Amino acid sequence: MTTPFVKSRPDAPAGFFEVEAAGLRWLDVPGGVPVAEPLHVSPTQLTTTRLNMAPPTESAAEDFGRRLAVTHDAGARYFGVPPDGWSGDGYIGTAPLPHALEPVKSWGEFYANLRLRPYLRAAHDQGIHLDAVERVCTRLDAGVYDDPSDEPCRIHGDLWSGNVLWTPDGVHLIDPAAHGGHRETDLAMLALFGLPRLDRVLRAYDEAHPLRDGWQERIGLHQLHPLLVHVVLFGGGYAAQAIESARRY
Repeated sequence: MTTPFVKSRPDAPAGFFEVEAAGLRWLDVPGGVPVAEPLHVSPTQLTTTRLNMAPPTESAAEDFGRRLAVTHDAGARYFGVPPDGWSGDGYIGTAPLPHALEPVKSWGEFYANLRLRPYLRAAHDQGIHLDAVERVCTRLDAGVYDDPSDEPCRIHGDLWSGNVLWTPDGVHLIDPAAHGGHRETDLAMLALFGLPRLDRVLRAYDEAHPLRDGWQERIGLHQLHPLLVHVVLFGGGYAAQAIESARRY
């Protein structure tokens, strides 16, 4: 029998492991990307199935892209909604992640007020000023980047390459910050720190669920949130990258 994988943190903040387990269960949809199955959860520990690693192949990349579209298309009740089984805020890495506990007007409103501005405030408290990002928030509030075709999707929320595990059975996902969001957000996160065979993943995704025109030009917009999280967690070294990205929008 394979030994399970155990994550422990004696000083974990309230709900840290419980919301992660809820996110894994919520993302585990028929035909979607498989996840590390949560076996046991407590306030200080999460036990999941252990996953064996394998080289990333073209076929695995294509399968991942198609399955990620299925995961997203499973949908969410509204933008910012937490995963089923959880009713509070969450975490992205070790940073708090606000959830919308009632429906918001639009993706732009959600993204500006629950993904960008909370981290702008935290960065400001560290003496880091990111006025260019606040100007983007104003445009988001005004609906500049909203489209009627954008439906809330079931997204991983922290889909950098370290949370994408290539196994002999294909890609599995770990460590989600799952919520109702925009499909382009997960795709932008995959591009932010690089993913093997990303072109294959994106091509297969677009074949399974055609992306809205101009999605490539919006990658930087969706990367603003993880960049701000990195500013808050790791200091101002990421501030210049966030400002440069914001100035394009």
